[in-house]
Amino acid sequence: MSAGGAPLELWGGFECTVARIGDRFRDQVRETGHRWRSADLDAVARLGIRALRYPLLWESVAPEVSATPDWSWQDARLNRLRRLGIVPIVGLLHHGSGPFGTGLLDPDLPRLFAAYADRVARRYPWLRQFTPVNEPLTTARFAGLYGHWYPHARSEAAFLRMAVNQCKATLLAMRAIRRLIPAARLVQTEDIGRTFSTPALAGQAAYENARRWLSLDLLCGRVDPAHPWYERLIDHGVPAADLALLATGEGAPGLIGVNHYLTSERYLDGRLRAYPAASRGGNGRQRYADVEAVRVALPEGATGPAARLTEVWERYRIPVAVTEVHHGCSRDEQLRWLAEVWNAATALRDRGVPVEAVTVWSLMGAVDWNSLLVDRAGIYEPGAFDIRAPKPRATALATAVRALATTGRYDHPVLDSPGWWHRPVRFYRRQAGAVAMRPDRARPLLILAVDGRLAQGLVRICQDRGLHRVTVPAGASEEDPTLDALIARHAAWAIIDAAGLDADAAGREDSGAARPVCADRAGRIAAACARAGLPLLTFSSDRVFDGSLGRPADEADPVRPDGPYAHGVAASEARIRSRHPRALIVRPGLVFDAPDPAFAAVPLRDAHGEGTETPPGQPELLSVSYLPDLAHAALDLLIDDVSGPWHLVNRGAVDRDAALAEIAHGVAGHSPTAVGSGILRINRALTSTRGLLMPTRASALQRFRDAVAAASPLAVRQAAE
Repeated sequence: MSAGGAPLELWGGFECTVARIGDRFRDQVRETGHRWRSADLDAVARLGIRALRYPLLWESVAPEVSATPDWSWQDARLNRLRRLGIVPIVGLLHHGSGPFGTGLLDPDLPRLFAAYADRVARRYPWLRQFTPVNEPLTTARFAGLYGHWYPHARSEAAFLRMAVNQCKATLLAMRAIRRLIPAARLVQTEDIGRTFSTPALAGQAAYENARRWLSLDLLCGRVDPAHPWYERLIDHGVPAADLALLATGEGAPGLIGVNHYLTSERYLDGRLRAYPAASRGGNGRQRYADVEAVRVALPEGATGPAARLTEVWERYRIPVAVTEVHHGCSRDEQLRWLAEVWNAATALRDRGVPVEAVTVWSLMGAVDWNSLLVDRAGIYEPGAFDIRAPKPRATALATAVRALATTGRYDHPVLDSPGWWHRPVRFYRRQAGAVAMRPDRARPLLILAVDGRLAQGLVRICQDRGLHRVTVPAGASEEDPTLDALIARHAAWAIIDAAGLDADAAGREDSGAARPVCADRAGRIAAACARAGLPLLTFSSDRVFDGSLGRPADEADPVRPDGPYAHGVAASEARIRSRHPRALIVRPGLVFDAPDPAFAAVPLRDAHGEGTETPPGQPELLSVSYLPDLAHAALDLLIDDVSGPWHLVNRGAVDRDAALAEIAHGVAGHSPTAVGSGILRINRALTSTRGLLMPTRASALQRFRDAVAAASPLAVRQAAE
């Protein structure tokens, strides 16, 4: 990434939504733990961020309209930001409907909100930048048109009244603030996308493309009797006096904050069967699929941040900033999305468009935004920091943020490949002329020992993520001079030794006569990586613990192997650490994958107690690792430049026989057998004190079964018999 010309600012932001769903509030500051971690602000400061979108939310200060405000948390955090030299851009309502006692359809909401804004200005007269209401149009859609959030309305009338009510509240809030802080600037955020369509749905697309400007048109004083939406607003019960107030233009922002996501742009298509069932809907007159526009072949430059920023600037001629950049995906895709937005903003700025900043959003991550907060599933998306650790852990995104904030430049090998939204894999339907990325332009991963089934699964996931790779069969090019030459020839940026994945599966199947684990080989590979100064990812096993702790083992526990295979694995770990102290050593549980009919045979044999270290019928607790979850988590950690041992297992330990029966059921159609009923003597389960990064065992099993069902059930059954 390069910032040519005048420097572009890098801002940050905490996902801070307080959304009411029914009679309960969802508070992202609490759910991400920031509520109890003031040190988060110091971590942000160390990234070089000097402006931060930060919550000063009405509902958090006064959960009820009549409640006495409690400013203690806000006082401490804002004063800390001030000491750190970070300029807060404070939000007063973020996808919220206000405290108990009011709501988005309450005609008194603007007055009550302005009174709160007055209190804010009196208490913090040194503040200068305000976002009174975040994304008013988007909030009105989700609360008034789709019914996701309180008051859960589903009508155009409710949607329009909510949108106007929030814009009026913004105007009155800024009026109250400016009485005390005349220099206060309104930074007005809104999700900006565009809708594309087939010709048959051009009318619906035109309607949605006009609607997307409504909040900004209202605030900029454009919605007068000549505006295309004026009569519609009046017909749906919006008071003419409210429109007249907004038409004065008093609410015009000093900066328009463009929040743009990969899902912001939509495509409407009446060919329902061509798209997933969840995308199918309609407008009451026409049935159509509503999908992400990036998944459809559209003209070059029609979609993306540059196109949307240009539209906003040309329409309003007000300076702009990108006020939310976040992508809940793998680490490489997160970096690619930030790179694309940063480069687009830089290029526009160089062409004279006043793009002030790019904002890395969700610095501490977000919870359940995949369902718009409706489902309380606890699905976490990390950001620059990952909170699934004793203290927030900086990810590769944090490294990128620090570089951009301080130098305007950042590079990583994963940026050699385009994001998934530019690769052929994005399409719902095969597109003629789709061209895959050019592998010769990408710095590769070097993956060793790719012969096995599980290793091939890892390679497949690297391919799915757009990670260019060079694969080497087991035993080939693993001697010191040859390996050094191989690394140099391919200019690899990291090495993955996949031998442990399939060696562990073989060791479980026949541990009494397991193939030897070669510590010398592991040491040679580690030494070669260390000489080249490259990261190394290698896979170990839960078998380095003998199960005698009486609890799940974590990374701090000393290894206690039992049996020849386990001793070999432990020796390999020791050799790797001595030769390459910064190697990442992943310890999984029982690894399983789908769809692979051959796997059915292993758990079915093992379930009958043959060839295992644990005597048949003796209860044993273990952890499982679904290969896609394991591979994604391990690759993220590799990109994050993490070192040392890390236990990667699906959360939730299980009796060995039950686990094997569950997997056999998923593969071979068997019903799970009863679990062992004896006294538990061996606990081979794993946990992590560094961070439990993988989904639950139940989630893994469900996705495993779905994958099996999508494959050939007959072939799977035949392989198991």
